[in-house]
Order: sequence, then structure tokens, then C-alpha cells
Amino acid sequence: MDFRASSEPGIIKTFRLFTGVRLALVVFSILRYFLVGGSTTLEKWPYLAFMVLDAGLLLIYLSLPRLSQFLKGVYLPIGIFLATIGPMLELHLVSNWFAGSAPDRAAFILLLQPILVLFIPLIIIGWRYTMRAVVFFSGLTFLLDIILVLGAFKRSGGLDFLSPILGVAFLRTVLFLFIGNMVANLMKTQVEQHRRLAEANERLAQYASTLEQLTISRERNRMARELHDVLAHTMSGVAVELEGVRAKLRVDPDYAEVLLGQSLQAVREGLTETRRALQALRATPLEDLGLGLAIRNLGESIAGQAGLQTDFHINNDLRDFPAEVQQCFYRVAQESFTNIAAHSQARNVQVSLMKDGNGLKLAIRDDGIGFDENAIDLNQKYGLLGMRERVEMIKGELSIVSQPGSGTQILLTYGGKE
Repeated sequence: MDFRASSEPGIIKTFRLFTGVRLALVVFSILRYFLVGGSTTLEKWPYLAFMVLDAGLLLIYLSLPRLSQFLKGVYLPIGIFLATIGPMLELHLVSNWFAGSAPDRAAFILLLQPILVLFIPLIIIGWRYTMRAVVFFSGLTFLLDIILVLGAFKRSGGLDFLSPILGVAFLRTVLFLFIGNMVANLMKTQVEQHRRLAEANERLAQYASTLEQLTISRERNRMARELHDVLAHTMSGVAVELEGVRAKLRVDPDYAEVLLGQSLQAVREGLTETRRALQALRATPLEDLGLGLAIRNLGESIAGQAGLQTDFHINNDLRDFPAEVQQCFYRVAQESFTNIAAHSQARNVQVSLMKDGNGLKLAIRDDGIGFDENAIDLNQKYGLLGMRERVEMIKGELSIVSQPGSGTQILLTYGGKE
């Protein structure tokens, strides 16, 4: 039993409350004794004064915060000792008071009061310490009972009233052990729950840290995809035009100058789009136009630049789908249109964006040269890899079907919320 350990928050406040109730109980018991006709002879007043003084001094002791700061770890054990020794002495003083005569009802209340208040230190010990401390307290109080009873026996020379005290002390000790065991077990369970809660909080903090790192990683990947969708497309177009400038610079300077002007314009547009992407990091046309019209405008814009014929079949109202789903569909469509314009050599493109029950389906087909799926590792193409990552984030499905000379079909499906 570590008496040097600091007390738990709130235990002193509870101890003080119990002591205040005890003082009130002492005063009530004395008043009741006199009101029902108890004896008021002069020799009994010291006993009554001791009962009030004992509870009052303990209440004062527990109400001095500076004393608690000074005594520190021994403050609570001293309070427990005072709360124990006082009622024990009270019990035997009152016993001596009525020695040799059968106590009336009022006197019995005075005898019962010290026994009841001994539960206060018992509960505090069970709360703050272990079952060993409860056993120590119960045994110590029983031993003190025997010592005081033997002393009273030597003075009175009889056991007419003192012998039942030993029986009461024994029963009280058994009751102390039973109640103390319950309190100690309850507090042990509470301490274990606190320990588990602390461990759970520690694990939660670790999970939060891991989630934060994962979120940062995902956001970096998202930024990489956004920069690829905007900046990489612009840079690839500018690189192609600059290659044309270098090829035509000596052969046809005028045409090379035209290509150079187009490259500068593309760079300016790319810079504007890059700034816009870095500010929002999301597909702003979705906010202004909605998914269906945003994909139509995007397809028509890229098709106009590449000389493609387009055929759109798009549902009008697609705003019910989550923002991350709409953004995924928009970016997949953007990547698809860009790849068709740059590599497919197609003339016609068909676009279908339709609701499919609670889900959504996007199909983009072209009549270009296609490619051999077995000869190309699609996962090595960064644009296609970004598409697949986006689709996985919304738990959708993406399929790319192509054959040389038969064009390419890109199919994106989203099944809706489960």
C-alpha cells in the first residue's frame, strides 16, 4: 500500500463531504438523545463534546488546501487515520457512558453513529488503495476494538455491556471486508478502463497521424494528376509545335514564326490554366455548367481543334452524384479526348453519358487506328494510370478496349452509393 502516492482528483472533496455529513449526524444524534429525555448529567458532557470536536476538527483539516500542499502524499493517510481513530474512541466512550445499564433507544443511536461513520474511511481506502489496504484497515479496527474493550473491562470489572461490543466489532469487520472488496474491485475495474481508454486514445492518435500522412500522400497524388491534366497537356503540345518550328526555321521562316506564335499562345493559356488549377485543384466547369454540359463543351472544344466529328448522348440532370464522382468522370473524359486528338488519328467520336439505375456510365468510342493492348503496358502511361487511380477512389470500374485498325472504346461505370 503506497501511502506516498498522490490522491486522485475529487477524492478529498468527497472525503470532506462525507465528513460534513458525519458532523451533521453527530449533532443530530446528540439533539435527539436530549429531546427524548436522555440524561444530562455533568459527567457525560465531555463525551458529547469529544464527538462534536472530533468531526469538526477533521472537517477543518480537510478544508485547508495549503495543508494539503505542504503534506502532499501523507495528507490523505493522515485524514484516514483521524477519520478512523475518532469514531473508535467515540464508540468506547459512549460504551463506558452506558456501562452497567441497558441503553435506551436514544442511547442506541449514539452507539450506532460511530460504527456507521467508520464506513467513510473504509470507502476512501477502497477507492484510493488496494484490497490489501482494506484488509489492513479492517484488522486494525478490530484489534483496536479488543484493546479498548479490555481496557474498559479492567475499569468496570464486568462485561454486561462490553461483551456485545466485541460481537458487533466482529460483524462489522466482516461487513468491512465485504464492502471494501466491492469498492476496491470497482475502482480496479475503473482503473483498468482508464488504462484501456488511454491506450485506445494513444492508438487513435497513431491512427490519426497515419491518416494524416495518407491524406497528404493522396493529396500529392491528386495534385500530380491535376498538374498532368493541365500543365503536361500544354507542355506536350508546345513541345510538338517547337519541334515544328525547328524543322521549318530554315526552310520556311514565315511558317516557323506562325508556329512560334502559336506556341507562345499555348504557353500563356497553359500558365493561366495552371494557376487556375493550383487555386482550385478541381474541375471548375463542373460548378458552373454541371457534369453533362461540361463534358460536352470539353469534347466539342478539343474536337474542334483536332477536326473531329462528335456525337453526344448525355443526360441533362446529373447533379445528384457526389462531387468526387463528377470530377472523376470529367477528368477521365478530358484525358480520353486529349489522347484521341493526339494519337488516334480518328475522324469520329461518340460520347455517351447516361444514368444506369443509381449509377452512372460513360462510354467514349473513336474510329481511329487503335492499338494492340498486349503490346502496350497501360499502367506505364501516366495519364492512364491517373485515370485508374481516380476511378479506384470512387470505387468505379474502368475498361479500355482497342484493336489495331478498329478504334478504341473507354468505358467508365459507377454503381452508386452502397
